[in-house]
This record gives sequence, structure tokens and C-alpha cells, in this order.
Amino acid sequence: MKKIIVPIDFSIHSEYALEAAAILARKHNAEILALHMLELSNALISEDMNSKQAEAVFYLKLAEQKFTEFLEKPFLEGVDVTPIVKHFKVFSEVNDVAKEHNADLIVMGSHGSSGIKEVFIGSNTEKVVRHSDIPVLVIKHNPILMDFEKVVFASDFSKEAIKPYINASSLFKKLGAKVHLVYVNLPGSSFKSSSEIEIKVADFLKVADGNLDNMNNVHYVNDYSIEQGILNFASAENADLVAVATHGRKGLAHFFEGSISEDIANHSVLPVMTFRI
Repeated sequence: MKKIIVPIDFSIHSEYALEAAAILARKHNAEILALHMLELSNALISEDMNSKQAEAVFYLKLAEQKFTEFLEKPFLEGVDVTPIVKHFKVFSEVNDVAKEHNADLIVMGSHGSSGIKEVFIGSNTEKVVRHSDIPVLVIKHNPILMDFEKVVFASDFSKEAIKPYINASSLFKKLGAKVHLVYVNLPGSSFKSSSEIEIKVADFLKVADGNLDNMNNVHYVNDYSIEQGILNFASAENADLVAVATHGRKGLAHFFEGSISEDIANHSVLPVMTFRI
């Protein structure tokens, strides 16, 4: 891991994300790209030299000053931080910056709200996750250790889940994390017997890993919903991180039915990392 992008909107949640990124940057000798999107209107940034353009310059200088002050944090001492100010109107363009700088990870803060107000609905976090080709780490609380020693990665072990699984395995290997794969078995028409699940998992791992070495790291959980099964398992295993996959620009429909990735990120007390299908 060499470059970590942190979108900054000056909120306490973006400060949490910045601190989390600083912890990861120290551990992996990575550079932080602190990104502030100055959302100027097209009129302000496209008109000829006149009062409108002068106003745009004023707001730009004001934002840069505020940005500089925001980055004067004790936890950033000794960390390589590159501030970037872009004239963006939407957070979805963060992915363009990630491509330009060949970044490895995006870290974002989000308010969550414990099920009262959904974190992803209409939020900047949702926009970044939907358009990001690289993993996005969602932080909802003040980070403490950020030791991702034990990670729970949920999968339905379908063909389309192979890519995010491979990407997740590669990243977590670099982070030195132990990955626990979990399959949630639901009652009703989607219920599968133990033998059916094992055959499905074996076929998946043969393609994804080229071997069956990870069969012992797969856990089968019975629960009434995918979300509760994943979160209950993560809690029981004292996991440090929950990883899920998203369909990107198609929306946040998970490879499971429904919008599991949103629900998990909304309600998980743990950090959540998303991987693009």
C-alpha cells in the first residue's frame, strides 16, 4: 500500500478518516493524498476576468487556507501528506483522482446513525463507493488501533464474487490480516444443505485461489437475514473489520439480494471496507 486518498469536507467524520489513514500510512510507509473538493459553480470557474472570477479566486484561497489549518493535526506528524484541491461538484469524481495517482485505498468518514438515518442514502460516501474502482474504507468513529488482524469477508461464492474476493485477499495479505470467509444460510427457498454449500465453496475456491487451502477458513452461519448473520459472526469472532462487495455504478446492490452492503455499513460498529464487483 503506497497511496491513500482521504476526501476532506472539514467535518469531524473526515477528521476520523484522516486519523485512520494516518495510522495505516505509518504502518505501511504510505502517502496520504488529502483531497478537498471545492464545489464552485460553473459560472464562477468558467467566466472571463470579471467580478465572478475574482469571487472564485477568493473562495479558492479561503478554502486553501482552511484546508492548510485542517491538516495541522498532531497525528499527522511524520506522515507524508499531499494536499489536493479540486474544482469538483460531485464526490463521484474522487475515482478520477485515484486513477491519476494510482492510489490503493480511499478512506472516508461517515456519521452512521445506528439505523435512524441511513449513512449511504444520498451521502457523499455512497457516491464515492458507487464510482470507486479501488477499495473504500468507511470509518464512523474515532479510530483507536486500526489493527486489522482479523477480517470477516462475506460472500455468496458466486462467479461474480470472485473478483472482489481476489482483490480483498491481495489487500488483506499486504495488511497482514487473517481473513475469515462467511456464508450466511437463510431459512426458506434459499436454504442449502451443508453438502450443497461445500460443493459451491469448493468450486469457487478452485477458480479464485487455484486450490482448496482456504476451505478451513470458510464459516457457515444460519440466521434470519444476511446482515444479521454477518454482523453476529463478526461480533462472535471479535473481528476488526467487515468487508463486503458492491456493484459500483449499477448501484449498491450487493451480490446478495437486496442492499446488504448499505445495511452493514449503516449498522456495523466496526469499520467496513467495500470492494467493487
